[in-house]
Amino acid sequence: MPAELERSVTYLKGVGPKRSELYQKLGISSVYDLLNHFPRDYIDYTATADIKSCPVNESRAVKGRVVKKLPPARIRKGLTVYKAIFTDDTADLTIIIYNSGFAFDKLSVGAEYILYGRITGNMVRKEINSPMFIPADSNEKIQPLYSLTDGLSQQLVRQAVRSALSSFDKKIYEPLPKWIMKENGLCSLDFAYENIHFPKDAHSLDIAKRRLVFDELLSLQLGMNLLRRKNRSRTGCVMHSVSLKRFYDSLPFELTEGQKAAIEDCAGDMCRDYPMNRLIQGDVGSGKTAAAAGAAYFAAANGYQIALMAPTEILSIQHYETLTGFFEKLGIKVCLLTGSLSAKQKKTLKEKIAFGEYQVIVGTHALVQQSTEFNNLGLVITDEQHRFGVEQRAMLAAKGENPHRLVMSATPIPRTLALMIYGDLDLSVLKELPKGRQPVETYAVTGKLRKRAFGFVKERLDEGRQGYIVCPAVEESELDVQSVKSYAEKLAAEDFRGYAIGLLHGRLPSAEKESVMQRFKDGEIDLLVSTTVVEVGVDVPNAAVMVIENSDRFGLSQLHQLRGRVGRGQHKSYCILITDNVTEEIRKRLRILSGTSDGFRISEEDLKLRGPGDFFGSRQHGLPRLKIADMSQDTDILLLAQKTAGLVTESDPDLEAPENKGLREAAQRLFSQKTSD
Repeated sequence: MPAELERSVTYLKGVGPKRSELYQKLGISSVYDLLNHFPRDYIDYTATADIKSCPVNESRAVKGRVVKKLPPARIRKGLTVYKAIFTDDTADLTIIIYNSGFAFDKLSVGAEYILYGRITGNMVRKEINSPMFIPADSNEKIQPLYSLTDGLSQQLVRQAVRSALSSFDKKIYEPLPKWIMKENGLCSLDFAYENIHFPKDAHSLDIAKRRLVFDELLSLQLGMNLLRRKNRSRTGCVMHSVSLKRFYDSLPFELTEGQKAAIEDCAGDMCRDYPMNRLIQGDVGSGKTAAAAGAAYFAAANGYQIALMAPTEILSIQHYETLTGFFEKLGIKVCLLTGSLSAKQKKTLKEKIAFGEYQVIVGTHALVQQSTEFNNLGLVITDEQHRFGVEQRAMLAAKGENPHRLVMSATPIPRTLALMIYGDLDLSVLKELPKGRQPVETYAVTGKLRKRAFGFVKERLDEGRQGYIVCPAVEESELDVQSVKSYAEKLAAEDFRGYAIGLLHGRLPSAEKESVMQRFKDGEIDLLVSTTVVEVGVDVPNAAVMVIENSDRFGLSQLHQLRGRVGRGQHKSYCILITDNVTEEIRKRLRILSGTSDGFRISEEDLKLRGPGDFFGSRQHGLPRLKIADMSQDTDILLLAQKTAGLVTESDPDLEAPENKGLREAAQRLFSQKTSD
């Protein structure tokens, strides 16, 4: 990269040491950083409206001339109001400026301007307070708006960016080889920087943005490819082909084609010299655990141990029970290692694991503790990818000789996006639901119908079914938990008097959580009042109805996950979403959920509505933050970037060729930044 780009912003005209400290707060230290501090929005002075037709209380651009400037009015000490009359011949508009004689003096009677600001007043007398304005003949009619910090104004940042653009006579670093630019119809980087900051017109802005989005997504994909190669040291667990017929025949149900394909994928991967690194991704109830069990059977048949790490004790117990059911008759021994065991129990169990007495070890974070040793670990399975950091998965994998890795995720993500986010993993997708899964009828209602909804729930309970009421204690804070507790007590005393009510939340001790869930599974609890701890994996086939309070506080994908706790048995199942926040956007979201049970479609809609940041939240472990690309909107460019990355990697896997030096630098720079949690 040229030295001009690596230079500190301190040396740019109008910045200096003091202001450079303010830029540091925005993560900007070099000229390169400043050029990549892209505008968050633009003021478009080209799209002007007639004053007469401008709606009140909305921002608009209007073009006209100043016909009169009124004398300044000193309202009180420290407050002077300046007014001018502005017209476009359809109507007049009063410009009001507070305490800025400098701005007021810039307006000349008879001169034409384009103003931008919020129109106030009424349809007869309209005003615009402290508008931004440019001369009507200005060549810069689209102006950038940047994220700021105290002490930096839009004008100061614009000046600094101009200085950055001109400080090296447009000899801007060009990381893309010419063939990539030609193949994908991309503009040069200097044109892109110039027009992302100061676009000549809307078309130039689109061209610039397309180039910069492509660069970022290409760097992300190439970085993922480099990461994958770095992780591809040979495995000490090369397996050989064994028949899966015994496993398939032992199951009390028939696997779907998707499940069988995922198991075959895993078996093929584990016979190679390099460790498997695969993600099984599927919708709620698509049978990921059965597919993972097939992979575990294959490893056990090859004489290896298997570790399955789950994010919660409840889920690890469930996996233990499920896998015991699968494997007991096949002579494969399964054990459960969790934090709630006594010190003596843990010590005894860990000795047996180290000795090789158990082939399948299910547990929580206890599996990664230093004192946990395996006899011959060949396969590591982690459930719910987003709940474990990269480090925890690596610690578990370090317990063996570079064992094979399998990740299960119940968050359906559009395939192109999953390939990008989990770029260092191969992907198996389970689309179809196993036979016997019930579709869940979903209804969205307001709080006014709460009593009716509760009546409906009672009818299901009277038929011998069980149900959930979920409350949005999203943070599991003391306050949230208290409100859930008092809510449960109120339900037990009023609407559901005479029914057995259970309470489950994240702050309960593990043993108590386990006890509540066991009692619910055993049918001792009719109605479980819970926070989102039930979101993942809890399986009670007799539960056939769920009410979700304040459903507007959840994303669509999370609501879909919650809904997946019912409809797991033979009984017709229902989900009732209650909200008192009835905006048009909430209506739209809840309509989507009521209208489909396809988690992949729901995730696509969720992505469009909330954007990837909110959608993934803490799920993006290790994924660099993107400055300009939006993976939910830029899927066409994403596909081009993935295709290009494939071509580059095929001919130059480590990006060592001189023409790919810039690509390697860009990928390394992106991955060296602070990643999202």
